[in-house]
Amino acid sequence: MTKSIVNKVNWFVNQYKSLVVMAVYAVIYLIVFGYLENRQIEYNIINLAIDRRIPFCEYFVIPYFLWFAYVAVTVCIVCIFDKVEAEKLVPFLIAGMTIFLVVSAVYPNGLALRPKYFARDNFCVDLVKYLYTIDTSTNVIPSIHVYNSIAIMIVVWRSKIFENHGIIKALMLILGASIIVSTVMIKQHSMLDVMVALVLSVIMYPICYKRQEEYAYRKV
Repeated sequence: MTKSIVNKVNWFVNQYKSLVVMAVYAVIYLIVFGYLENRQIEYNIINLAIDRRIPFCEYFVIPYFLWFAYVAVTVCIVCIFDKVEAEKLVPFLIAGMTIFLVVSAVYPNGLALRPKYFARDNFCVDLVKYLYTIDTSTNVIPSIHVYNSIAIMIVVWRSKIFENHGIIKALMLILGASIIVSTVMIKQHSMLDVMVALVLSVIMYPICYKRQEEYAYRKV
């Protein structure tokens, strides 16, 4: 019985290596992130002047929360049905998230952008208030909401899974763009966080995608 279970586990790990690696890393990431979030330390405020000019819009909290399913579900689908792209997506995600943890550890940062009062009272405002209670405005650069959304948009654009599903692909890309915009519209991130995440994704793309493709080509 025990041997049978071990064999099944080994089969699953071998069959879905990228998914297993991402799941294990996610646990490690959450533990380290939780520690960083709960440190009693002085934070460097990194607001930009432009952040004050961006209007607050509570309705963007909806795509902001959809990010969790957007990333998790897409990663699972790609890891199961497109292993070639998964082998590039997972290193791309892990690289960015690890850099984020390192930055947060050596340069504690935070924002002072959240509104003290809300002009309206509705369901989305309630969601924003709830978000503010469960997620601090510290350790924000680069924005993982932005970086991971870019990762998902890349794999949606590239993967064979979506190539014959134009409407789904378009909706996924629109949702990704909406999530990126949402980070500044609900004052959860600064434009600096967004720009650094964009730059980081540009740097990591050729490392995680192009080099692997060149390596695979040389092996053929």
